[in-house]
Order: sequence, then structure tokens, then C-alpha cells
Amino acid sequence: MPDDVALLTERLGRAPEGDFEVVVRNAAGDPVVIRNAPFLRDGTPMPTRYWLCDPALRQAVSRLESAGGVRAAEAAVDPAALAAAHAAYAAERDAAVDAIDPAWPGPRPSGGVGGTRQGVKCLHAHYAFHLAGGTDPVGRWVEEQLP
Repeated sequence: MPDDVALLTERLGRAPEGDFEVVVRNAAGDPVVIRNAPFLRDGTPMPTRYWLCDPALRQAVSRLESAGGVRAAEAAVDPAALAAAHAAYAAERDAAVDAIDPAWPGPRPSGGVGGTRQGVKCLHAHYAFHLAGGTDPVGRWVEEQLP
């Protein structure tokens, strides 16, 4: 949608460098979560599949992160459930790469949620995955912490 591109350009302060689709919208119809293509338009791998783009939610999650939320979330969730979330995220992104070209010759995006292989790197990425319907214990934890 052209309006989505314009809104994300405004929110990012630059035009999006890759293709995306809005997968969660708020009551006003504005994008809350986007699903990024696995590559930017120039072919650079994009490991972050889901992106939280609602300004108020981003700010709330940033506050949670700055208050030690990454460590708290990692301590609060089951490590096996977290590993499963990373694996599911990577599998979905890898399937998107294979849909483009199963024999993709260049570098591929890697890692799980937010590009990390284990543990918690970014509460925003976990929460976006959760809001988009992913089974993510960290995203669920974030939701429970938000007012």
C-alpha cells in the first residue's frame, strides 16, 4: 500500500530498503508489525523478519529494555521454548528465501528472532513476532509487562 510506505518512511526517517507487508494493524488501520522480505532490494540479507513499527509500542518496549528487560526476559522464560521460537522464526525466514530461489547463491540471513541464534537480543523483535502470531515466550513476557 502506498500509504504504508509513506508512513514507514516517515517513522524510519528514510525509505524502507526492502519489501515488506503489514501483518498487524491498529484500530485506525496503521501498521503495528511488518514482515520483512528476507533480503533488502540490493540483496543484503535481512535477518529481522518481523519489525515493530508502532511508535507508542516501540517506546514502551524501549523503556522495558532500558530497565533491564532483556536480562529479565531471558531469566523468566523456558530456554527450550526460547530455542523453539528461534528455530521457528529461522525456518519461516528460510522458507521465504527458498521461495525466492532454493539455490540462492549469495549470503543468506541467519539466526533466529532478530538475527540472534540463542538468548534474547531485542525485545522489540520478539514482541513483533508474538503480535504477528508467532509462538514466542519472550514476546508473551513483553506483553505481560506492558501497561
